[in-house]
Amino acid sequence: MANPVSVKICGISTVDDVRACAGAGANYMGLVFFEKSPRNITIPAARDLALAAPMGLAKVALVVNPSDAELDAIAGTVPLDMIQLHGRETPERVAEVKARYGLPVMKAVGIADANDLPKLESYFGVADQILVDAKPPKGGELPGGNGLSFDWRLIAGRRWPCPWMLAGGLTPENVAEAVKMTGTKQVDVSSGVEDAPGQKNAELIQKFVQSSRV
Repeated sequence: MANPVSVKICGISTVDDVRACAGAGANYMGLVFFEKSPRNITIPAARDLALAAPMGLAKVALVVNPSDAELDAIAGTVPLDMIQLHGRETPERVAEVKARYGLPVMKAVGIADANDLPKLESYFGVADQILVDAKPPKGGELPGGNGLSFDWRLIAGRRWPCPWMLAGGLTPENVAEAVKMTGTKQVDVSSGVEDAPGQKNAELIQKFVQSSRV
């Protein structure tokens, strides 16, 4: 394949997870800094995982409505390649974070139906990438990693002015269909390669990466 799909494995929590991502040929690994998530890790643990990552495996910090103090602590300790904002951050906040840390910023936007699509456009001028995710269930505490998908036909064939990544309910079984239907060049998975919340399965990671590039 001339332009293989890039893969992000989110919610990495052990060195074995890092090795599984690298061994499978993943492009990004996501480190979750959100206390309510079963994939949440401490800053010292994240530093160890980031240092264990080989060249070519981008280290992404997932944060939810973070304060500058929180981001200072993370970015000042963990060697990062990207910050992923997964909360209610405004386009102005995205621009602030980019300017403050000098790192690419990916903004997650939840989609449930066509009415949510215009929200994406407000971030095109400021975010380096957009994560097109399934909107979390009402009352849900987790902004992502819920194993939910949305109707991929909503974004089929769309062309946007900045790189974007598809997330939400992807698994080794459905990722090839998702790539084919949407035309995405990047995919993100978390719960879809786990045995239990926060427990990654190296074999599923391998299968997911392979299936995304069929």
